[in-house]
Amino acid sequence: MRIGIIINSSWNIYNFRWGLIETFLQEGHEVVAIAPNDGFVEELKAKGCKYYQVNMERKGANPFRDLLLVHDLYKIYTQANLQVALHFTIKPNIYGSLAARLANIPAISNVTGLGTVFIRNNFTSQIAQLLYRFSFRFPKKVFFQNQDDLSLFLEKKLVSPQITDLLPGSGIDIYKFQPLPNQKKNTPFTFLLIARLLYDKGIIEYIESIKILKKQGLPLHFQLLGKIEEDKGLGITQDQLQDWLKQDLVEYIGATHDVRPYIHQADCIVLPSYREGTPRTLLEAASMGKPLIATNVAGCKETIIDEVNGLLCEVKNPQDLANKMKIMSELSEGKLSEMGEQSRLLAIRKFDQNIVIQKYKQAIGLSLA
Repeated sequence: MRIGIIINSSWNIYNFRWGLIETFLQEGHEVVAIAPNDGFVEELKAKGCKYYQVNMERKGANPFRDLLLVHDLYKIYTQANLQVALHFTIKPNIYGSLAARLANIPAISNVTGLGTVFIRNNFTSQIAQLLYRFSFRFPKKVFFQNQDDLSLFLEKKLVSPQITDLLPGSGIDIYKFQPLPNQKKNTPFTFLLIARLLYDKGIIEYIESIKILKKQGLPLHFQLLGKIEEDKGLGITQDQLQDWLKQDLVEYIGATHDVRPYIHQADCIVLPSYREGTPRTLLEAASMGKPLIATNVAGCKETIIDEVNGLLCEVKNPQDLANKMKIMSELSEGKLSEMGEQSRLLAIRKFDQNIVIQKYKQAIGLSLA
C-alpha cells in the first residue's frame, strides 16, 4: 500500500511521525512524505521514504493563495499513485482533504492543535472555520488530540461526530525517551521551557514570572529552548530575546534536533501555553520522568495530574506561574523523584505511540474497506 504523509514541515514528519512511518515500512508499505523542504528530506529518504516537495506557507492566511495547494497536492497524489492520504496540521487538513477527494482516495485527518486562528477569534478564524466545515465533509476519519478541541469542532458543527476519534497526541516512543537512573536535584534548581518562540506558547508569561522570582532572590536557573519565528508578528523578536539575555533573566539554548540532553539536565519542564493539541515537549519530558508545570488549558492539562506528576497554573497569569515554580523548586528531592515517576507512568499508560499506531492502522483498514 502507498501511504502519503502530508504535513507543513519535513522536520515535523521526521521528528513527530517517525514511529508511525517506521511501522508502515516494516510491514511492507510504501510511505510517501509530502512537505516543504526544510532540511530533513535526505534523512527521510535515507530511512526509506519517497519524497515529494510541495510549497506551503506555514503561517500564511490567504485562502485564495492557499487554494493553489489543492491543485499542487492533487497533482502529487495522482503522480505518487497514493492509496490513502494522512493529513496533519491545518493546511494539509483543509486543502489536502479537498485534493484527496478530487483524486478519489481516502483521507485521514489529524487536528494536531487549533493554532493561532482559533486562539484569536477574528476574521481569519471565521474563514478557517468555514474552510474546515466544508473540507471535513470528505475525510474517512478525523482524529483530535484532546476532548476540548473535539467538543469545539462538534459544537460549531465543523465535523460530523460519526467520523471523529481521539488520540493521545502524536504519541511518544517510551524507549527513546527514558529517564536517567538516580536523578538528583540541581543547584541551582533549573527550569526549562521548550517551544517555538511564539507569544501563544506563553513565552512572555515565563519571562515575567522569572522577573518575579528573581526579585525574591531565589537560587533558580531558567532556560529557554526553541526556534525564533518572528514572521507575521506572532513570535518573539531577536531584539526582545537579546534584551532578556542582557538582563540575565534566562539562558537561551537555541534550537536542537535532540532535546533529550537538555531535558535530562533540567529539574522541571514548563509550558505556559495558551492552548495546545497535546504538546510534544511535555510528552517527551513526562516519558523521561520529569515533573511538569503547564497551564490548565486544552492539551496541556491532559499531560498533568495536578500535584501528582506536576502543577497546573492559570493561563496568562505570570504571578500564578511564579508561585507554582517556587513551590516546585522547594520540593524535596524525594518528592520530585516521586513526581517524575508518576510522569513516566502516565506516559506509558496514556501516551505510548503504539496506541496511536494501532488507531491509525484500524482507521486505514476501515477507510479502504
